[in-house]
Amino acid sequence: MRLKEMLLRSNAFFISWAVIASFGTYFCMYAFRKPFSAGLYEGLEIGNIGYKAILIISQVAGYTLSKFAGIKVISELRHRSRIRLIILLILVAEAALLLFGLVPFPYNFIFLFINGLPLGIVYGIVFSFLEGRRFTEMLALGLNISVVVASGILKTIYIELHGLFPVISEFSMPFFMGLLFLPLFLIFVWMLSVIPEPNAEDIRLRTKRLPMTQEDKCAVMRQFGFPIVCLVLFYASMVVLRDFRDNFTIEIWNEIDMHWASSVLTTTEMISGIIVLVIIGSLAFVRDNVKGFRLTNFILFLSICLIGSGTLLFQKALVSGFLWMLLVGLGTFLAYTVLQTVIFDRMIALFRIKANAGFFIYICESIGYMGSAGLLLYKEFFMKEMNWSAVLMQFTYVQFFTGFLLLLASNIFFERYRQQKESESGPLQAV
Repeated sequence: MRLKEMLLRSNAFFISWAVIASFGTYFCMYAFRKPFSAGLYEGLEIGNIGYKAILIISQVAGYTLSKFAGIKVISELRHRSRIRLIILLILVAEAALLLFGLVPFPYNFIFLFINGLPLGIVYGIVFSFLEGRRFTEMLALGLNISVVVASGILKTIYIELHGLFPVISEFSMPFFMGLLFLPLFLIFVWMLSVIPEPNAEDIRLRTKRLPMTQEDKCAVMRQFGFPIVCLVLFYASMVVLRDFRDNFTIEIWNEIDMHWASSVLTTTEMISGIIVLVIIGSLAFVRDNVKGFRLTNFILFLSICLIGSGTLLFQKALVSGFLWMLLVGLGTFLAYTVLQTVIFDRMIALFRIKANAGFFIYICESIGYMGSAGLLLYKEFFMKEMNWSAVLMQFTYVQFFTGFLLLLASNIFFERYRQQKESESGPLQAV
């Protein structure tokens, strides 16, 4: 009780607590999901397809199905069920990793599919503790940074641990990584459980977030279907780009710098994380929802410019491979985190929509991860002669041009809708 009183009395303490809790919870989730991709699984194939690609596709398939399920589960999730559900999901994922290590090749890939099934819902549960507050952007910093830095840090830990304990196989290492982080995960989940609900000021500024009914979802899609489709497609391209760069970062670095060290995986992501932290956190100080919504869209345009220009400069040998990977990663993570934690929260607050951010996020994620799996399959069957870095470069250009058009279309719709509503009922500003 005393702890909750402290969280309610002090904004600084409340923000710090929520940032640490969300960062820790989602960082630990990555320990159950990402470290296996640091393995190379050299010489293993099924039907002329590299076994690592099969493993990644298997997990992404499970993760994608989880995102589709999350459209319903997260949008309708009741607050009292959140803690039990998130712990159950992680335990199922860890059990799947145990079986992945015990069942021999080539039959164990199915357990990475099972591993992905529960993990896709974790983000929505964590974000439900943070959305709909006047400090949402600041509270979500921990969640944002964990998305940016966790994979690189955990892969570095995987590589170092595997070097210290070579007797542990590439198939068993993911289970031991999960086991190592399970106690920390439970501590951070407890921290989430004591976060107070949004207060009256939060609700006034950002609207109350409630479980959605089927009627609520249909009404929102009738009203905002076109811009949501544009943002979903844009988000999907970002997920595909982010996952491809992340899943095959070892192979890409081997091609662009034969002398690279494992520490570079953490360095690039840490730099990106700090920049994203500053930019996204600053949005919390923009109380006017019209200005905040416009600023988030400007950041999205800036992000795709970083991605496209970074690749062009690298191809012309004007920047190093390190700077190229940093610029692509920064642009991707910046856009990805804005879409995940800011733009839909601001959209709901600005237009006073009866919805929660999880509904929109999981529509985006489900399509995004389906696209990620599709790109992996396309690469294996139709792009076998190309190298990994060339595939990444081509996709950054596609993402830049299509992303620009999609963002332009959604912004035109929202601006016209806002002008129409203001002409009917006055300025749409929650300040």
